[in-house]
Amino acid sequence: GPDRAAPRNRLYSLNCVEWSLLPPVTEEMVAQAEQLRGRFQGDPSFEYEYTEINAEDAERLFEDGKEPVIKEEARLVATIDQIDRAVGIVPRGAFVKTPLGSVRENRNFEGLSLTEAKKLSSYFHFTEPVNLKNKTLLEKADLDPSTDFLDSLEHDIPQGSWTIQPEKGGTVVVLRSLLWLGLTFYHVPMTKQYGYVYFGTGEKNLDLPFML
Repeated sequence: GPDRAAPRNRLYSLNCVEWSLLPPVTEEMVAQAEQLRGRFQGDPSFEYEYTEINAEDAERLFEDGKEPVIKEEARLVATIDQIDRAVGIVPRGAFVKTPLGSVRENRNFEGLSLTEAKKLSSYFHFTEPVNLKNKTLLEKADLDPSTDFLDSLEHDIPQGSWTIQPEKGGTVVVLRSLLWLGLTFYHVPMTKQYGYVYFGTGEKNLDLPFML
């Protein structure tokens, strides 16, 4: 099977009938998009101008002397990438890492129990781990390298950036991000069903640390 950790193609549509392929994300796009505020315009060719950016930042972000503008298409790509990194979530055990290092869907995964499904530690970021690398050998002693190779949500900063609750009598568990408002992840305990949807403005809730 394919390595699930490999980059994926992304499509967008303005009418849900015709779909266009988005360009792959670059670090440059992410750096540029982080300078922008405000809602999306809904037009991929719309060009944002940097009004509140100092000359030094402009020079760093646009080294080839281009006008400091960024197209909405590039901002969309960067935002999707940011959201995916922050909230691309999988339940513990849904993926396994082989001894050779590739990531595979776990065919034996039958879902989390309701007890496990109610814990933040049972959900992982499906992206390159950061916190895991800083754990001591003692902390790693209880981890299973085939399933615990990703960062769990319980150590996310700021603490309290997730809400988790059983709904419909415990038949589904729902996680909501307070950092990316409009992001909802769901898992149906004891089944393979999980996923997330995002209906938001594309703006990160930068006030969250002051609200907790």
